[in-house]
Amino acid sequence: MLGEEIKSFIKVWLIVLSSLCYCHFIAKTVPKGTKRLSFLLPVVCLFLLLPLKLNSPHLGGLTAFFIAWLANFKLLLFAFDRDPLNTHLSLPLFVTLACLPVKIQQNPSSIPELNKGISSSSSVNYAVKGLLLGIILRAYDYVEYMHPGFIKLLYSLHIYFFLEIVLAIGAAVVQSFSGLELEPQFNEPFLSTSLQDFWGKRWNLMVSSILRPTVYEPTLRFSSAVIGRKWAPLPSVFLTFVVSGVMHELMFYYLGRVSPTGEVTWFFLIHGVCLTVEIGLKKALRGWWRPPWVVTGPLTVGFVLGTGFWLIIPQFTRSKVDARSFEEYAELGALLRSCSERVLRVLWAK
Repeated sequence: MLGEEIKSFIKVWLIVLSSLCYCHFIAKTVPKGTKRLSFLLPVVCLFLLLPLKLNSPHLGGLTAFFIAWLANFKLLLFAFDRDPLNTHLSLPLFVTLACLPVKIQQNPSSIPELNKGISSSSSVNYAVKGLLLGIILRAYDYVEYMHPGFIKLLYSLHIYFFLEIVLAIGAAVVQSFSGLELEPQFNEPFLSTSLQDFWGKRWNLMVSSILRPTVYEPTLRFSSAVIGRKWAPLPSVFLTFVVSGVMHELMFYYLGRVSPTGEVTWFFLIHGVCLTVEIGLKKALRGWWRPPWVVTGPLTVGFVLGTGFWLIIPQFTRSKVDARSFEEYAELGALLRSCSERVLRVLWAK
């Protein structure tokens, strides 16, 4: 089963790479704007369908995130010659930036938060997180003895460690081949001081950087003309979370192939409302009073985990993503053991 899934995975990504070569060629001959968009829309539709060819929670989930969300949003920006893609990129770099969650770092000295994240994300840091992920996977053998709340915490940590490690490995591979400085995808979200800090500067920064030019900035320009620059960020932030909620519903559909129930969207609507209120209060108070991190930090992390336990984590069990993932780990372990035994037999024969 895993072997067939890997074959399908290779076929899907060969189609992805061919499609992106087409996009790169089109950009050289078709001017930016609605005309280029019309040539790119078939690829966008194709990228929405391709993840349905995969059933693996890991291979299919990552592919859906990479192409149905990130690559499609990048191509929509590219239609109008907006970053991160542009016509001056070489074909290999264009394909890499389009289909992988990486972004070239611009003006490193001007973004200390990201530099801080890069310095802290050392090899030791990732080794510790990899070890913790291994411990979590081993702990699943004893879930029948655990409290349901603790199991949800394990799932949450599993998702975070898995995403950070996989995205960091992808960025490291790209950086080793291209020599470019790439922005980190996470910046220690457990150190967040507020929802604004969590969503804007620490959690899944690639998504933030894609939603900003595609949703937030156009809405901000429109809102500024209607309600003024001071309060324009409020509806812009909320609409960004609405779009994020819809895209996360789509990601969960790819993972489980079950009809959406709306909980995932509600999670992002709740966070959108709370973040909008937080920004509004900050503007109203104008820095007059700012609670210490020892108060805001635990409240922020607790709120994210609490709402995640309530609305996000149950979706993994409802769609049996957790059970299928465990089966996949077992298949992968059996495959690795089989391969190692074959290698040992060959070496022993020599």
